[in-house]
Amino acid sequence: MSGRGLFGRLDWLTVFLYALLVLIGWVNIYSTTLVDPNTSIFDFSTLYGKQLFFIGLAGLGIVFVLFIETNFFERFASIFYISSLVLLLGLFVFGKTIAGATSWYDLGFFNLQPSELAKVTTALALAKYLSDIQTDIKTRKHQLYALVVILLPAILILPQPDPGSSLIYFSLFFVLFREGLPLYYLGILLVMVILFATTLMFGTVWVAIGLAIFSVLIFGLKRKSVKIPIIPFIAIIGASVLFSLSVRFVYENVFEQRHRDRFALWLSLEKDEKKLEEIRKTIGYNTYQSEKAIESGGFFGKGFLEGTRTKGDFVPEQHTDYIFSSVGEEWGFMGTATVILLFSFFFLRLIFISERQKSDFSRMYGYGVISILLIHYFINIGMVIGLLPTIGVPLPFFSYGGSGLIFFTMLLFIFLKLDSNRLKDGI
Repeated sequence: MSGRGLFGRLDWLTVFLYALLVLIGWVNIYSTTLVDPNTSIFDFSTLYGKQLFFIGLAGLGIVFVLFIETNFFERFASIFYISSLVLLLGLFVFGKTIAGATSWYDLGFFNLQPSELAKVTTALALAKYLSDIQTDIKTRKHQLYALVVILLPAILILPQPDPGSSLIYFSLFFVLFREGLPLYYLGILLVMVILFATTLMFGTVWVAIGLAIFSVLIFGLKRKSVKIPIIPFIAIIGASVLFSLSVRFVYENVFEQRHRDRFALWLSLEKDEKKLEEIRKTIGYNTYQSEKAIESGGFFGKGFLEGTRTKGDFVPEQHTDYIFSSVGEEWGFMGTATVILLFSFFFLRLIFISERQKSDFSRMYGYGVISILLIHYFINIGMVIGLLPTIGVPLPFFSYGGSGLIFFTMLLFIFLKLDSNRLKDGI
């Protein structure tokens, strides 16, 4: 047995990066929510005081996770997963509605959001299923089972309504690709996204014309030695046209008006300048103000507690989904670049740790952690700077909120616990 104890085996570089991100996040929450400078930071009636309390709970969660036997997480992964699905179902009866979404249980001192817990349990359940010796992700049957594991919580979360949280679960497809899922599935997904956007922008007629030109080029430029199956090729083109035809119906009849407005703003679909300006002042208001706040920060920023747009409450939800805009205004380009670099080092470190795992379960769970955190980071930064539509996704370890911080922390430290076990016997 190795003489190294638990804390000697822990990856302290990752712990340091985590703590630094949480600290910087709290500083910006303090800046965006401070009303009276004379109020103690431990005043739990304030948002920054509550966030300190959540950080403390996250710390207790870390201790709890680190002192549990490592095989506990793999052994009970299925039970955790089923329990989280039950909690999601219970929201339809006992859920508390906040900002139009019935996504929380009111526990009195704390609002529990089970969709955050479900991210942890789904990553565990998927890793357990894929690491089973009888599972072969290259077969259709096992691909279907893995798809069900990913989609069940997403389907239960969607009608809350919380499309942003539902979208996060699709990031776990990256785990499947890492473990051998054929890449043509990714190609199909990308083609569907491109067809959806181009149909909204140009219409089905132009999409069909584009596909026809593409077909002519393919057959006109290919070498004689290259054989393209005619019937499957025609079937793919036909399916693409049919999918394009369905886009308008889905857009008009499935999406709500607020969703259509966000797509109209994001893809510049609205040609009426007056209507477009109205959308900017309503649906696009948060993004517009966020962009202005970041722009006003310049290179070095206005300084801590000196953000005029932050202090003037110009950016709604600035302590939650739009926390990154306060970094841009008060700390400028240097601050935003530092945060992006910290997250980049953090993700690279997690990839390194995942690849060194000897256990299939640990490696797969590690990539589940990376997928969930990375998609949160990518979408949040993208919507804050206007590259993506607003869908209400928090920035991990940064944004205000107890459920998010606590379960992001548990998601990470379960992986660090699994990694520490790799070194338990001096491996």
